[in-house]
Amino acid sequence: MEFTIRKARPEDMPSVIELIQELAEFEKEPEAVIITAEDLKRDGFGENPSFTCFVAEAEGKIEGMALCYFRYSTWKGKTVHLEDLVVRENMRGKGLGNALYKRVIQFAKEEGVKRTEWVVLDWNTHARDFYSRSGATVFTHWCTVQMEEQAMDKFLEKTR
Repeated sequence: MEFTIRKARPEDMPSVIELIQELAEFEKEPEAVIITAEDLKRDGFGENPSFTCFVAEAEGKIEGMALCYFRYSTWKGKTVHLEDLVVRENMRGKGLGNALYKRVIQFAKEEGVKRTEWVVLDWNTHARDFYSRSGATVFTHWCTVQMEEQAMDKFLEKTR
């Protein structure tokens, strides 16, 4: 199968949001996605984009995407965080995911960062195994911590 990996364009964002929704459904959180294609266009393109997105295109259709952005580590300096990498279910096993993954790693090297990082669900053994085989370290002793908007509001109210 022939496909192309390229940097996403604003007009790709409706397809990217479809992929994000497909990932949310796979991760058993279909209601969690609240952003829109318009949000992605606003935040990812322009003078100071919040993220970089790569897409896998086959036969004129976006079949996969990888979205990443810069973070800063007090230990390593500037790093790349891979937020999501997803390939449409019917296109998995054709090399698109591996090509997107490779493109993000190449992007990180082009940017001169010392680390690329991401989060993988503990029950997603297929992905964990893939990342381990690629040379990545899959930590079991670090926990992801998040605070959603309502919890932030509640915390700030409580600590006034």
